[in-house]
Amino acid sequence: MNFPSSTVQARLPSPLGSIIAAASDHGLCGLWFDGQRHQPADTITTRWPEAADHPVLQQAAQALDAYFNGADGADDPFDLPLDLQGGTAFQQAVWRALLKIPRGETLSYGLLSERIGNPAAVRAVGAAVGHNPVSIIVPCHRVVGANGSLTGYAGGLERKAALLKLEKARTTAESLLA
Repeated sequence: MNFPSSTVQARLPSPLGSIIAAASDHGLCGLWFDGQRHQPADTITTRWPEAADHPVLQQAAQALDAYFNGADGADDPFDLPLDLQGGTAFQQAVWRALLKIPRGETLSYGLLSERIGNPAAVRAVGAAVGHNPVSIIVPCHRVVGANGSLTGYAGGLERKAALLKLEKARTTAESLLA
């Protein structure tokens, strides 16, 4: 991932652990749970100034608060500018497709591959989903295995299950959501 030199950051609290949020001049470019796989290395994030008063980071904090406090899915709290240009064209296509998965629904990696017009690229789609830089808001947690089971999530399967439960999503892995 390439991040603009204008990137700033803030730490945000959540019921699922501390979140690092990053914004550029173009929008939110990062949202990772502390310790999440594929988050930028400390050598990168230590260069980003703390800017809790940045308008996009304030918007993100308010949106996450509304989300975790059960905001109705009809009133999407995640109406904020995103900057996904740090990924490859393929990754960006996958991330844009993730944005089209409605709250409360899940989609398999295979169907996501079909939606981007590349049904044979299931593994590459899985890798792009795993490297999604804007967790929760770009809902990679809504992607499940072909049989509906909860599979990989860079933030941990417990968090994936908690996010799907919060969204009242139906999967074949209902026992994990209980």
